[in-house]
Amino acid sequence: MVIVFVLVGLAVLSAFCGLQWYAWRRVVRDTTARGSAARRIGSVVFVAGPLLMFGAFGSTRAEAPFWLQQVLAWPGYLWMAFSLYLVLALLVGEFIRPLLRRWPARRDSAAGAPGGHGSGALPQRLEHPVGAGDRTAAGGVRGPEPEPELGAEPEDAPVQATGPELGGELAQEPVVGEPAQEPVPAAATVTAPAGGGPSRRLFVSRIVGGAAAAVALGTVGNGAYGVLSGPKVKRLTVPLAKLPRAAHGFRIAVVSDIHLGPILGRGFTQRVVDTINATQPDLVAVVGDLVDGSVENLGPAVEPLAQLRARHGAYFVTGNHEYFSGAEQWVDHVRELGLNPLENARVEIDGFDLAGVNDISGDDYGDGPDYVKALGDRDTARAAVLLAHQPVMIHEAVKHGVDLQLSGHTHGGQLWPGNFIAGAANPTLAGLEQYGDTQLYVSRGAGAWGPPVRVGAPSDITVVELASKQA
Repeated sequence: MVIVFVLVGLAVLSAFCGLQWYAWRRVVRDTTARGSAARRIGSVVFVAGPLLMFGAFGSTRAEAPFWLQQVLAWPGYLWMAFSLYLVLALLVGEFIRPLLRRWPARRDSAAGAPGGHGSGALPQRLEHPVGAGDRTAAGGVRGPEPEPELGAEPEDAPVQATGPELGGELAQEPVVGEPAQEPVPAAATVTAPAGGGPSRRLFVSRIVGGAAAAVALGTVGNGAYGVLSGPKVKRLTVPLAKLPRAAHGFRIAVVSDIHLGPILGRGFTQRVVDTINATQPDLVAVVGDLVDGSVENLGPAVEPLAQLRARHGAYFVTGNHEYFSGAEQWVDHVRELGLNPLENARVEIDGFDLAGVNDISGDDYGDGPDYVKALGDRDTARAAVLLAHQPVMIHEAVKHGVDLQLSGHTHGGQLWPGNFIAGAANPTLAGLEQYGDTQLYVSRGAGAWGPPVRVGAPSDITVVELASKQA
């Protein structure tokens, strides 16, 4: 098993290095001159970016000093997102590149002079006043130079000289035994591309590389702005057959995957809290992955959670990242802030039961979900709402007669095309779906893991309004 894991890791690392080399080649090598300052700077960037990215991941896992995690996180994680969209844009550019390289040739051909040749794009035939050919040093006669075929000139052909400067081969030389004669001048010249600018290949490489870099930068910038400006509010009505008329319209503010850490800190928490309080919910449900780090480092960042206001309070269940960060310590800390942890537990709310189970990753720590403890002895005539971090827990919820499960974990894919991978790994990527008699709602989450960037999966806080079919 270990060998398989190592081989998979090496394959992934090799693929990553290959893509980084491909991006460097297209953006730096193909657009700059060898030994130039631009190439040196570009190469340094393409070496430093991946190193910072691995440093950001490694410093978090190794629990390095928090200031070091913060220093590495911003450039490292942003490079991860930037290089992803740079490679995607360059791959699209491979289809555009041949079209751009052919377009100037067609334009030159259309603008050519009478006789079928372009205006200076192709070398002209060298004309000679001596129709029978040129004399050679041996006294013989050389036939006229063949005319180049149309389109035979390479794209990066050097500028060609005229007359005797072509190396002396076209100049008349004296014949042995005869008086020296004046050299016969060459009648035509070979012209260079107008303006003396870069070759067509270089021009196209710079256009495609520059456009790909601009698209990647714009995509990452827009995605980062979406995250840092805070999640938007979604509203959803979910009818429950067992919900009594008295509980009709009960509002639960669902927030997941805030991921406070080296990048998202106290200010971000405050925006989340203010957004939740503005909806005036009856209950707040924090369904896991609150943090990426220890209580020691992130204690001040979570303090605004103490300001959450709801008529029936705020409840919390663990996610997989709590177990990476010390779940027991975080459960105790959020309790000190006024949240109510549901560790495989249940409480009765007006008109329904609210239950919560630990995340399935807790199995590795002897602290996994216990559905029997949370739901086993309840009155099945009452509606049950379950807080469970991962959508895959829906199958156990169906077995235990849960009416509605509230989850997060997927981030909606966070970075397109990651949604295809997240969708394959989870029964529901985002939104509301039905499984038997149980409904599952999956939030895209409020924050971001790794790069503080979202593309195609905007962050959200969802106000779920319960509706009674009896009303």
